[in-house]
Amino acid sequence: MLSPHPSFRFCSDGAVAQSLYLSGKDFGSDNMAASVTNANTGTPSYSMASLYVGDLHPDVTESMLFEKFSTAGSVLSIRVCRDNASRLSLGYAYVNFQQPTDAERALDTMNFDILHGRPMRIMWSQRDPAVRRSGTGNIFIKNLDKVIDNKSIYDTFSLFGNILSCKVAVDEEGNSKGYGFVHFETEEAAQSAINKVNGMLLAGKKVFVGKFQPRSQRMREMGESTKKFTNVFIKNFGDALDKEALQKLFEPFGTITSCAVMTDGEGKSKGFGFVAYEQPEMAEKVTLFTSL
Repeated sequence: MLSPHPSFRFCSDGAVAQSLYLSGKDFGSDNMAASVTNANTGTPSYSMASLYVGDLHPDVTESMLFEKFSTAGSVLSIRVCRDNASRLSLGYAYVNFQQPTDAERALDTMNFDILHGRPMRIMWSQRDPAVRRSGTGNIFIKNLDKVIDNKSIYDTFSLFGNILSCKVAVDEEGNSKGYGFVHFETEEAAQSAINKVNGMLLAGKKVFVGKFQPRSQRMREMGESTKKFTNVFIKNFGDALDKEALQKLFEPFGTITSCAVMTDGEGKSKGFGFVAYEQPEMAEKVTLFTSL
């Protein structure tokens, strides 16, 4: 009979993990799956035998997880990641099987099972942060009804392909924020989900489904968009200019599509207004000229 003996190690993110030793051997290494050799290249690779288990209750232990997952097959090791200082659980763990088929069985049959009062969110362990953050196969869903949870998202989108992970964003009290993410194994599956589900009703609400953009890309695109402004704000001209005079003053810089001088309730100028140009380059000429 196997007798588990706990030992403390570090997760890749610096959090303390409590590994489970089985048969007197340490299987809690950072290589979260059994090592094999690629017959074609001769280089080491790792079988898909490692699962990430998230959304765990803080009191869930390695023993509880072992009792749960050992029903699917032979478990090599289990690690609950914990805070470095407080040693409290961070709410996720890694379960490593001896055989990939056993890990797949656990994923297929136990995902969202209740453990210690909470549904477990199980997915394949992806240790490479570059892959997780690449955006490939990732989609973003928003305008979700509050009743839509992780299982609902999984059940809806698994029709389009193999899901590596999915999650509905929640606040500190566990309430849905109305948006979520799904990471598909392939870009084709992600695009199919976007094409089929975008604009559909889920729990009575029309949802938006689109390609997920990493934060770095969103910030870059926001920066580019600010360079393409066509509106110019003009201030401090008192009551000397009306709309016609303002337009005539700024026409030399390019074609104006609209012009306005802000006025009070009596129709008197407030001393500021706006000029909109046809092209961003025209608006940029104004800002360059006025900054001299």
